Amino acid sequence: MKTDLQSPDLRTRDLVARAILESGPSTAGALALRLKLTPAGIRRHLDSLIEDGILEERDPHSRSARTRGRPSKVFVMSDRGREQFEHSYDDLAVSALKYIAAQGGEHLITGFAKQRADEIARKSEQFISDAKDKAKSLAKFLTNEGYAASTHAQGIGVELCQHHCPIAHVAAEFPQLCEEETKAFAQVLGSHVQRLATIADGDGVCTTFIPKAALAGSSNSSRSIRAVIKERAKRK
Repeated sequence: MKTDLQSPDLRTRDLVARAILESGPSTAGALALRLKLTPAGIRRHLDSLIEDGILEERDPHSRSARTRGRPSKVFVMSDRGREQFEHSYDDLAVSALKYIAAQGGEHLITGFAKQRADEIARKSEQFISDAKDKAKSLAKFLTNEGYAASTHAQGIGVELCQHHCPIAHVAAEFPQLCEEETKAFAQVLGSHVQRLATIADGDGVCTTFIPKAALAGSSNSSRSIRAVIKERAKRK
């Protein structure tokens, strides 16, 4: 997001927006603590970002039964807000894929999505192969690729959260990209994973649940990434 570097107010506003982009849906209180701002100060920046269409204010997805009173609103990045950050897609990509689908059929789009997923698996191998914490290592790889990813424990597994998606608008038109990406994660981790939410589908964060079995790193439960890619290439 471009800001006037001479304006401290605009720099702080940019930090607020980036904090939500990197951490996902956040309350005003959490943002104030993270950025060391006063409640009045954070609210002023949030109101400004909402007014400009950069952020949206939503009800939280869940509420603990022990929570008293009204749950705090969460602030999420809007589509317009994401467009003001760096992206690797544009309208030309969507138009090109639509043309390919119209001329050659949907199977070509699926083939492209699989090829992209195989590339994700191949490139992530150096991060994952010998890692003790495979989920965290995958998140590190995805962050390097522009997805601002993180992990946190959730029940009997871990949630992998991608707070930014460089191809969100393209994936909204062609969900095969998300589907094959999820399969790539399963291949990399050597276990079934479940995609719970995607930015392309209107959610604030792309969330993938990884069961503990995927994090054990058992050689009996996982195969070589290169072998999987090779097998898939033979089936094309």
